Amino acid sequence: MSGFHILKCTEVPQYDALQSAAAEFQYDDKLHLRNLCNDSSRCAGLTAVHMSEGFRKIILDYSRQQVTGETMEMLFDLADAVGFAERQEAFRTGERINTTEDKAVLHHMLRMPKGYLFSGGSHGLADKILEEIHTVRDQVVIFSEQVRSGTHLGITGKPLKTTLVVTCGGMHLGIEFVSEALSADVTAAEAAEGRSIHFLSNVDPVDTFQTTGHLDPEETLIVIVSKEFDSGETLNARSAMKWLIQRLMKTGNYTESQIIAKHVAAVACINSNFSKSAPGQLGIPRNNIFKIWDWVIGRYSVCSAAGLLPLSLQYSGSIMTQFLDGAHDMDEHFFNAPLRDNIPVLLGLLGVWNSTFMGYSSRGILPYAHALRKFPAHVQLVDMESNGKRVALDGVELHHSSGEVNFGAPGTNSHHPFFQLMHQGRVVPADFIGFMESQRPLDLPGENVPSHDELMSNFFAQPDALAYGKTFVDLMQEGVEEGLREHMVFTGNRPSSSILMTRLDAFSVGQLLALYEHRTAVQGFLWGINSFDQFGLELGKLLAKHVRVQLAASRRTGATVQGFNLSTSTLLEAYLANGKQQKNV
Repeated sequence: MSGFHILKCTEVPQYDALQSAAAEFQYDDKLHLRNLCNDSSRCAGLTAVHMSEGFRKIILDYSRQQVTGETMEMLFDLADAVGFAERQEAFRTGERINTTEDKAVLHHMLRMPKGYLFSGGSHGLADKILEEIHTVRDQVVIFSEQVRSGTHLGITGKPLKTTLVVTCGGMHLGIEFVSEALSADVTAAEAAEGRSIHFLSNVDPVDTFQTTGHLDPEETLIVIVSKEFDSGETLNARSAMKWLIQRLMKTGNYTESQIIAKHVAAVACINSNFSKSAPGQLGIPRNNIFKIWDWVIGRYSVCSAAGLLPLSLQYSGSIMTQFLDGAHDMDEHFFNAPLRDNIPVLLGLLGVWNSTFMGYSSRGILPYAHALRKFPAHVQLVDMESNGKRVALDGVELHHSSGEVNFGAPGTNSHHPFFQLMHQGRVVPADFIGFMESQRPLDLPGENVPSHDELMSNFFAQPDALAYGKTFVDLMQEGVEEGLREHMVFTGNRPSSSILMTRLDAFSVGQLLALYEHRTAVQGFLWGINSFDQFGLELGKLLAKHVRVQLAASRRTGATVQGFNLSTSTLLEAYLANGKQQKNV
């Protein structure tokens, strides 16, 4: 990031102006959302529309956010003041914006089509990277079609209809979100007919037991996804392979290497010394390894072979090309659309406004599509691992908390678990995500509306209920019993954004993935942090290694517990003592 100084939002005068504006919203009843939402000209100005192929739309309506047109202009000024456009361009052109790890951030290149005309930055390097990306994409398509067509069979001659994705550390969340989102799409479901995909991600052996318990090893292909094959991923890989090999050896006189060659593939960072690499040590043949680059960040890896291999096995390379095209479409929108029409930018600015200035620490992700039930967990991974930082890029401690606590579930399943809190408890800014068309339309005789209309009635109503609320006077006029009136008051003034899309298919799933990736980057750029490292995870991993060494020594030689504080030592001793008791039973 040479050439300009990275500014934080707290270092520019626009920060103080926005703090003053936020105070007005908190205390001036004229700025209550029930008043703002009745201003038609204001509401008309707080929308953005993105059109893409096939007459499909993404409509963002943020008129139920606690902002006016003037507030938004102040947020745009803030973005200009901190050099947002420069950081966005540095991201686009492949500069090393991940400065703490000295890496470029290139996940948007993973979805560029072949022959993409890359302008700006190092053209030669970009062309070389894109060529490598498409080489791997072609390898994924060839391998997945061999498996899907039955050219590549299992060791006993059966087709490999089941994909078991083995990973650790959250990389499965994005793959699982996409897989679930496509499962009800007619075209994708037809492509996946007769196939299934499963995920093993927790080092808890119960996950291995529950996930493999109902699988047929003769029809199972294990796909291990890991950049470096650290302890957790290697443990999961070994446990899955042990299950597979032991079961298949009972079916015939097969060697481990024969079984692995037919039933195990991996996505990993690999170098020239393959035999000494983790996949090589596990016996996975080189032809079954698909490359992931060191610059690919786990939470942004769905568009790499990490996601494309298992998803192509399930849904085909053709469906996944549509998914990549959708993600690329949103990349182009993010990098090229003016800020005032740029949906990821608008959502990012609103996120900064709500968290940094309005003081709201959480955010609801509420898709009104059951197929998106895994989407909130993926947003948690992308956003909270990226933006939960203590210091800015210059190493100086932030003057505010960064990141939000993201949570959610699909409507209407989300209503009872936490909408009571959202309406009458804490203020939780929310994203409502809905679709004009259902993946599986259902119109039952005798019902006033089709099932999708019933679902979408809630999508349209809940944001208004949060914004307007219900006053004590309203309840009096409705004749509500006096003793219940205070219990039934809704203060309203609870902000939300509505995202309405045409349909949920492979293309729009790609758009959603990229939209929330870029939204996260926008907020990080304004805060002046590095959204692309994750040092916060390392301390716990390091301490776990010390515990692991102690447990191994104590179980092997009876070594006493040493080097821990009293609390941890006491718990470890109890844990080890229980193990000794179990052996003696």
